[in-house]
Amino acid sequence: MTDDAVVFALLPLDGVRSHERVVARKVRALAADLRRTGVFEDPIWVARGSGVILNGHHRAAALRRLGAARVPAWVLDYEADLVRLGRWNEGPPIAKDEVIRRGQSGELFPPRTTRHTLAVPLPPRPTSLDELGVPPVAPRRVGQSRRSGAGRGRGRSAADG
Repeated sequence: MTDDAVVFALLPLDGVRSHERVVARKVRALAADLRRTGVFEDPIWVARGSGVILNGHHRAAALRRLGAARVPAWVLDYEADLVRLGRWNEGPPIAKDEVIRRGQSGELFPPRTTRHTLAVPLPPRPTSLDELGVPPVAPRRVGQSRRSGAGRGRGRSAADG
């Protein structure tokens, strides 16, 4: 592996592009876990030059949900032999240029279509949510609901019985 084939960076979250759709409930669960731990443990993988996410669509979406400004990423030379592309399920082979095209066009694959692997292990890079620009959660007042509008005539009243 050359020194520049894989580089760690904190990238602007609005500068990375998905090539696969995400599952909303998984994004909500990841966002809750991130909020609870306060640490983003596993950087996403991004293709150098295009900003297309290769691995970590749900993690990036969870950070977006939390209002983060940045995402920890391994920026990869996607054309290097160390980055391998396969599929999670049966189907025809997918070319790397198709992954980039889908990320740039917004014509997304279904969740868990592509499976990227690396020929080398990557070290852990835990990053605090503070470093990623995630705004702190304002404490809730007693009796305040998580859902906006709750407690404003939407629930049952004494007249409902």
